[in-house]
Amino acid sequence: MVERKSIISVRNVVKEFGGSVRAVDDVSLDVGEGEFFALLGPSGCGKTTLLRMLAGFEIPTSGEITIDGHLMEGVNPNKRPVNMVFQSYAVFPHMTVERNVGYGLRVVGVPVAEIKTRVTEALALVKLDQFGKRMPSQLSGGQRQRVALARALVKRPKVLLLDEPLSALDAKLREAMQLELVRLQKTVGITFVIVTHDQNEALSMADRIAVMERGGVRQVAPPSELYEFPNCRFVADFIGKMNLFEGKVSGVRAGNLEIDVRGLNRIAVPFAGAASGDIAIAIRPEKIQLDAKTPEPDRIKLRGRVTELAYFGDESHVYLENETGVSVSANLKNAVRTTTSSISIGDELWMSWSPSDTLVLSE
Repeated sequence: MVERKSIISVRNVVKEFGGSVRAVDDVSLDVGEGEFFALLGPSGCGKTTLLRMLAGFEIPTSGEITIDGHLMEGVNPNKRPVNMVFQSYAVFPHMTVERNVGYGLRVVGVPVAEIKTRVTEALALVKLDQFGKRMPSQLSGGQRQRVALARALVKRPKVLLLDEPLSALDAKLREAMQLELVRLQKTVGITFVIVTHDQNEALSMADRIAVMERGGVRQVAPPSELYEFPNCRFVADFIGKMNLFEGKVSGVRAGNLEIDVRGLNRIAVPFAGAASGDIAIAIRPEKIQLDAKTPEPDRIKLRGRVTELAYFGDESHVYLENETGVSVSANLKNAVRTTTSSISIGDELWMSWSPSDTLVLSE
């Protein structure tokens, strides 16, 4: 990954409300110049509070925030080199699109001719060049979102902060806007920091993601690293779908960690680190192969009965249970055009996966 100069530096930031509720708990992270960075986590994990501290709408209880080389302590929101796009868009209903976009420039006294030029450029960036004279009531939800983006970009901030900007859109439009935001970010070249609870949104858009839980950051990494190499049970379970099994380390042999897994007996998986005692193993559903015949001896395997089937068009999710009561989910690609599934509830099948696809999680 390309090394970027840091434009945002957060150091040991804590935010408490009422002296007892710690919304952000000793967070430290850096965001690179020109990076698309995501703060991801469940509701109440502190991601929006952290974003609001970057914007200056909340003041840290302790710690430091530096943006573009300047310490933000005591700097008002309107004096920071950032702009924010809110979840509700906050588009003025009584102003045309052009006047909405140029509002912030008029407030700070930018000359009329320059406002017109910059508004035209901003509307072209979000592909609304033909919509300048329209009122917000004449726009779709996606178009109003673009107006909010143009209004933020027209001030040419160093950093654009986005608080759940696509949550009000329907699924298809949300996916289209995800691609649009990535295109826009690459075009303008400024740093985007987005808050979202939608893991697919973060995975598809961000260069790096910070996964948050209970006010703290559990892991910061590019999307593929988070998905394939999560560093703890929480990240493994939160990012995508995951089969998690509890076990206990029994030893190391020939470079493999031997683990007694509840319901799976003893398995051996490649593991370079040190581990002992209670441990978890994890396997993604798409890494699991389903067979009627016994799998190859070098694969981790168990036999189970199909208990549920869920059809999603491009793939089906198959849920199986073995004789000890362990449940496993596997993804089955629907590669052949047919209305009849090759698997039925009640089928007895082998589930297997490669030892190298097994994640070992010590925390």
